Amino acid sequence: MKHLNFAASYGIALLVGTVVTLSSCSEEVMNPENEPVYASVNVKVNEFSVSMEDFPSTRAAESPADYTAVGAITLAFYDANGVEVEKTTQYRSELSDVTTFGQFSFTLPIGNYTLVALAYKYLDGDVFTLTSPTSAVYTSETPRETFCATQAVTITSAAALDLSLTLYHVNTWLAVKSTDKCPVGAAKVRTTYSAASKGFNPTTGLATDNNGFSVENAIAESVGSTININSCAFLSSDEQAMNITLQVLDDDDNVLIAKSVENVPLKRNRVTILKGQLFTPSSASAASFTLETSRIQFITVEF
Repeated sequence: MKHLNFAASYGIALLVGTVVTLSSCSEEVMNPENEPVYASVNVKVNEFSVSMEDFPSTRAAESPADYTAVGAITLAFYDANGVEVEKTTQYRSELSDVTTFGQFSFTLPIGNYTLVALAYKYLDGDVFTLTSPTSAVYTSETPRETFCATQAVTITSAAALDLSLTLYHVNTWLAVKSTDKCPVGAAKVRTTYSAASKGFNPTTGLATDNNGFSVENAIAESVGSTININSCAFLSSDEQAMNITLQVLDDDDNVLIAKSVENVPLKRNRVTILKGQLFTPSSASAASFTLETSRIQFITVEF
């Protein structure tokens, strides 16, 4: 078995139990009646083990039913030619019994496959598409917290086959925290990444392009409060620096204030915090910042 590591410290433990009865394919296997028989493949997600303050809070390993940060799990099998053989997505919200969240069953013929497993936060309106072992993308506006792994799977006989798979975070987080207070009229914050992507390669965990994108967050805090907003992105390398532009918008999407922070350091499975006066106009064309390295999980950038 081959395990794919994304140089991330925290992941989801996934146990794949495969029970093979027989199969058919280009190398077709027949039973005594000369009819092809397929294999029953059962996949069970046993537990999530995640430690990430704020995004979720630090916790021990939990079952999929208890780990509510993941709202959907997609599993797919691709044959040796890259053709999708089976794919299914399970949504937590659609289950009458959440204890079954993370349990899957497939029927597959003998052959060589690539198993792609994705677990991710899911909200109404999200569109997340897996098209191959090398391409997955959020085509809706906001990328979400995402775990991923791929593994080669070979079914050769009727013997039972147990596979162990671990899913790792493949995204970076950006947290924006204002030190000044939200004024009347401020409704949203648009965050623009000058690089990075909303899509990634499940085999490598890296972005499928480096074109950048924008995401808008409604301001949930009341007028006169400091605010916190969060977003995710997929990087073209494990560590990547880029410019981040923050725009405060009103209800009609008019830009009230815009600020740019240059060369912001981002890292997969880590949180970069942008902290400063978001609502106070500045004459500086770009904000200066310092790095705080006392906590390994966070990089703090002051603007």
